[in-house]
Amino acid sequence: MLDASALALLAVGTGVKLLLWPAYHSTDFEVHRNWLAITASLPVSRWYYEDRSEWTLDYPPLFAAFEWVLSLSARLWDPRIVDIDNLGYAAASCVAFQRLSVMVSELVLVMALRRVVRIAGSTVQSRVAAALVFLSPGFLFVDHVHFQYNGFLLGILVYSLAFALEGRDLLAGTTFAVLLCCKHIFMYIAPAYFLYLLRHYCVVTSGRRRRLDIGASVLRLAALGSVVVAVFAVAFGPFVAMGHMRQVLARLFPFKRGLCHAFWAPNFWALYTFTDRVLAIASRFAPHLITADTSQLSSSTRGRVGDTRFAVLPDVPPLATFAATLVAMAPACVVLMRRKLDAVHFVQAVVLCAYASFMFGWHVHEKAIILVLVPLGLLVAMSPSRYVLRMHAVLSVAGFYGLLPLLYGAQELPLKAAILLIWTLCSLSLLRADGAPAWSCLARIERLYIAGHVPLFVLTELVPGVFGRLQFMPLALVSVYTALGVGYSWFGLARAFCRL
Repeated sequence: MLDASALALLAVGTGVKLLLWPAYHSTDFEVHRNWLAITASLPVSRWYYEDRSEWTLDYPPLFAAFEWVLSLSARLWDPRIVDIDNLGYAAASCVAFQRLSVMVSELVLVMALRRVVRIAGSTVQSRVAAALVFLSPGFLFVDHVHFQYNGFLLGILVYSLAFALEGRDLLAGTTFAVLLCCKHIFMYIAPAYFLYLLRHYCVVTSGRRRRLDIGASVLRLAALGSVVVAVFAVAFGPFVAMGHMRQVLARLFPFKRGLCHAFWAPNFWALYTFTDRVLAIASRFAPHLITADTSQLSSSTRGRVGDTRFAVLPDVPPLATFAATLVAMAPACVVLMRRKLDAVHFVQAVVLCAYASFMFGWHVHEKAIILVLVPLGLLVAMSPSRYVLRMHAVLSVAGFYGLLPLLYGAQELPLKAAILLIWTLCSLSLLRADGAPAWSCLARIERLYIAGHVPLFVLTELVPGVFGRLQFMPLALVSVYTALGVGYSWFGLARAFCRL
């Protein structure tokens, strides 16, 4: 049962989210409505072949099963929601059902955060941190306006991390396997799970000299492998039996997308792309020094799916981003190879792996920053150091500000500004380390950086017309400025976690 404070938080959150119902919703709204229709109207054998809509099913089977469960209620609520030929349906009844489904599924996150609070000793810090995660602009903007189910999926992740913090490693691994079969983006943090479970669960030592107990280690490895294989067999087994795995994998891994998403997620590649644009402009004034193929400039600003080509800097193939991501995961491996390994180190490694994939991954969405901020929020809940709290402050402001372009309508302008401002003020004043609020812990340059988002907002949101024909410049400035904060906090946390 939820206690009084949790119920009050849930009530406040519900009220805020109900107020967001009339806001705009993105194409993801129709994506998920179409998936309801696919899973409700077609046999399983047709789920990954159906293509009447451009929004084909491209999530793993367990999430498809989740959509099927929702479709049972959707059929009773409004049968037109699950009509597979009723493309683009967005009647008030459909909007209400899908908005409500996000809110109900988010209870998984509520219960998972409650578990973390108990692990942290139900301190004021842990309660505040959990409340800030639950009411974060990330979930409010992306799930309850833009429209996705990140609260449900991140709730499963928080449950997995909570099980690890409780010492229930086998259950943590099983829960993560379920999560992978719901959304494959979480494979980016799989290396942290693999190394941690291998060292902390599978490797058993005995005696004063801590010698390896081969028999016990093999049994634990077999147990872990068995439950993971069982989960994947339940999820993918039917498609293997039908001979459809190639089609499923083709849907899950569409490599035809370009390096950068339409809004340039605030990562290394945003800085790389912006540098290329600056060099291309400079080439007009110094053609003898800089050679530029200006015909490629539109590929990095058109906001469409496709290859991203560069005018001056070398093009970046998918393999290069994969290699860069692996190298960037080295700090996570360092954390997990320490002699006295515990579950807090594991959560740190998950944060660093998520960072690495966000900073250097292929076609990263700006929304993926939530995958970094949620586990980092758990560390903040458990009495963080002043330095970790500083990095959390910088990342949360930069990461959440980077989501603002998703809400591009005029009616959402005051809404997103108010939500981000209120959340930021609460975070900087209520979260503490060594008795000091987060704002007091910040270095001068970090305070200036956070304050710099105010003139950035004025320039890119209130008077974007000053850029004239450079219509993409406001988005580019947001991506570049927030990428600096994301990169700064990544470097800072990698150094901090490797030293501890």
